Amino acid sequence: MQQAKIGFVTVSDRASRGEYEDLGGPAMQAWFKRVMSSSWQAVSRVIPDDQSGIESTLKALADDEKCCLIVTTGGTGPAVRDVTPEATEAVCEKILAGFGELMRQESLKFVPTAILSRQTAGIRGQSLIINLPGKPSAIDDCLNAVFPAVPYCIDLIEGPYLESHPDECKVFRPKHAKKPV
Repeated sequence: MQQAKIGFVTVSDRASRGEYEDLGGPAMQAWFKRVMSSSWQAVSRVIPDDQSGIESTLKALADDEKCCLIVTTGGTGPAVRDVTPEATEAVCEKILAGFGELMRQESLKFVPTAILSRQTAGIRGQSLIINLPGKPSAIDDCLNAVFPAVPYCIDLIEGPYLESHPDECKVFRPKHAKKPV
């Protein structure tokens, strides 16, 4: 069985310049370390809030690094330099709007400003790209909400078979979906 590569992208001007500690990237990786039971390898990037740079990073992780899943943190708000969703939409062949809808719905349980968040998700080739919020606790909330659908989505785009520890996050696959031999 092939080992999954997961891309972790922190989008932050200050973190990319070393002026601010990247908390989002480590929070995403910690979630995956806790939840995933299948073998995976992290491919991490910390980049500025620049649409063309975000696009080229997402393309490189999908096309060159062959990450089956790419999760981003940062750049999803309404501020002028928040352009992660635009970059994601520009590089994806298919947009999966339900991911953003569910993440906002989940975040609204904790903070009324969640309606300002513009997370989205999409498919580029055999990669699923998911934009997460920048706050570490919100990253956990959003991943807990959407991850049950992620492994089956990756099955459908012919990626590696991902499994989780069911006591941490129970993955859903239809009964007809079979584990590869």
